[in-house]
Amino acid sequence: MAHAAKVGTNVTGVQMSPKDTKSMLEAVNAVSPDVHGDESAIAHERAVRTDEAERIGSVPIPGSAKGMLKTSFDMLKGKSPEILIDKLGERLAYERNGVRLYDAMIAKTKALEPDNAELVETLKHIREEEAEHMMLLVRAIEQMGADPTAQTPSADVVGVIAMGVVQVLTDPRTNVEHGLNALLTVELADNAAWELLIELARAAGHDTIADSFMKALDQENDHLVKIKTVMRRDLITQIQ
Repeated sequence: MAHAAKVGTNVTGVQMSPKDTKSMLEAVNAVSPDVHGDESAIAHERAVRTDEAERIGSVPIPGSAKGMLKTSFDMLKGKSPEILIDKLGERLAYERNGVRLYDAMIAKTKALEPDNAELVETLKHIREEEAEHMMLLVRAIEQMGADPTAQTPSADVVGVIAMGVVQVLTDPRTNVEHGLNALLTVELADNAAWELLIELARAAGHDTIADSFMKALDQENDHLVKIKTVMRRDLITQIQ
């Protein structure tokens, strides 16, 4: 695997130009921020903006009579099915994006390390299981009487969260190590989210849905182990 870190002409640190450090520190005090005052003023401004802002979308009303009936029935039982539907939509968006991320990582690995067939096969295996999880979530959302094509508020948010990972994996300048590090972030979050989703499904009385997610959680645990193992092995090999 190609090294991620190389000694070169990095001029970003202040040690490269000590005489300019004093001027740079003076500029910090000379240039006024958009919000005057200390951190309490910034906190106040954020509170004002938060109060003025609208919500990030909503959980859509079921489009079918069956879905409407099921949602109404759950509400009569004192449950809030919109919370579970929102989190199911979040997970669906995350898994769909995961497929695209692994596609990007596979392409990067083939381009930079064409002889690393073992890593390519590992990435392909994970990619296929992410696609399976996506369809599993589609079926669960339909079972709830909801529309799997709708973007829920939490789905919108995880899409924004994932933008940084997308940029890392699709940047031509990043290498395989950088990509694996980005995927580790994805898998850590994915693992914890599936655990929570299973708990939410059981709390909402949807044990069948929760049981169907157990295999996905086991596979996500395996994904995390695989990515961590590859990173650890290659970095330790380089540093010794």
